[in-house]
Amino acid sequence: MHLEAKRLTGKIWPSKMFLRSLSSRKSEESSGRSLVLSTMKSFSATRFFASITLFCAVFACFETIGKSQLPIESEKMQLLNGLRVTVIPRAGDQDVLIKLRINSGAAFDLAGKAGMTALLGDLFFPDPTTREYFSEEMQGRLNVSTGYDAITVTMQGRARELERILEILRTAVVTPQLTPDNVAKARDGRIKVTRDAGISPVIVADRAIAARLFGDFPYGRPNNGSVESLERIERSDLMLARDRFLNPNNASLVIIGGVQPARTMRAVRQLLGVWRKSEQVIPSTFRQPVSPEPKTLVVNAPGDQSVEVRLAVRGLARKDPDSTAAAVLANVLRQRLEKSIPELSRSPVFVRHDAMTLPGIFVVGASIDHLLAGKFLTDAREAIRSLAAVAVSPAEIEQAKSELLAARNKELAKPEGVADSLLDMDTYGVPLASEQLRQISALSPADLQRVATRLFKDATVASVVVGNSQLIKANVERYGKIELIGEVNNPADPVKTPAKP
Repeated sequence: MHLEAKRLTGKIWPSKMFLRSLSSRKSEESSGRSLVLSTMKSFSATRFFASITLFCAVFACFETIGKSQLPIESEKMQLLNGLRVTVIPRAGDQDVLIKLRINSGAAFDLAGKAGMTALLGDLFFPDPTTREYFSEEMQGRLNVSTGYDAITVTMQGRARELERILEILRTAVVTPQLTPDNVAKARDGRIKVTRDAGISPVIVADRAIAARLFGDFPYGRPNNGSVESLERIERSDLMLARDRFLNPNNASLVIIGGVQPARTMRAVRQLLGVWRKSEQVIPSTFRQPVSPEPKTLVVNAPGDQSVEVRLAVRGLARKDPDSTAAAVLANVLRQRLEKSIPELSRSPVFVRHDAMTLPGIFVVGASIDHLLAGKFLTDAREAIRSLAAVAVSPAEIEQAKSELLAARNKELAKPEGVADSLLDMDTYGVPLASEQLRQISALSPADLQRVATRLFKDATVASVVVGNSQLIKANVERYGKIELIGEVNNPADPVKTPAKP
């Protein structure tokens, strides 16, 4: 007996072959009897038909969940060149969102040339008129972002311009314009942006804690580069990065919007099928960093009485099953710090777990008055140790889970959040967003204590304070040893040299 299942408006309909099988062979040979009459004569056949139909509906549901873990209305394929494509049509939507992720990022920047991958991303669309076309004519946007693990191209425009958008994307990634003039112009532009942003105490503190924790490990370098590292990047470096990492079998594409899957897949094959695949995809394997220095690093940055404080330990990898628990722990720790130091209610304070391809960073930070710097460092260290020693209370874990679930659901309510979730499945090997939400809801106090033990029990906490050293040095030294870095010059100011005698 054969059964052909067709999915129509969420129902499973039987095929004609199945209906014919319900009639006896003798009735089929008789010309005076119909298929309907023979079926009505057999009540048992009707019951059998209903049972089989119900079984097939349930089976199809489990097959969809277990095999693809994607929304029912999505379609997924892989081109011959290795590019993985997911299309999610949205009826009635006039726009289309296209996200391409190259699964190699700033972690692969050459030594001493941090920002190389970010500069390569700038050169995808060197002509400013391309961005103007998306923002003005299509009322959309065009953006290229670079992290340690990936380069992500985001393109949003009118759905009827799908082929035109994909053609622009093809030009960017298949034949990037790495001409000497384009390279020089893009490098000068990024240096200017980096120089202007480098004087921010927040950025200085974030870079200092990463360097303190990771040292020479790739995550210890600024993924967007520094003025000095960007000046060292040559055109040949960018061509090497293009050949090594800019390949379809190292990438994933998600398309969401008012498009027809058949038309979309055809356009993708025609326009991106010519993208040449690489013979080898380079994995993220690096020598692990050494344990950080336990002394608090004080970075002298003359200014007002406020300071930036950071504490950090090594985190977990994104694909680690305990990564979601670490994110909940971050919310619990923030709650405890706000209770232990009431003044923090009026100051920006954060705790986050930045999970990446390789073990990332669990970081605590605050912008506070210089008089609170030493107390904040001490209370934060004690709160970190207490997470591994004492189980989290039910009230704490419920509040922490509710905050995280609300944030994740808010992201998934937008097409871009859905696209990021699907891309993360490919980049990091994580489960579908719905499964991650279920994991968060199922976390218990015992789970959090076990993960806290993994993170904090034997970890050395790196710490950094950025501010006027004349105001904070004595206060911080009361709570432990420090290491002082001299005055931080404004990169925009000329370097002052001592006068000749």
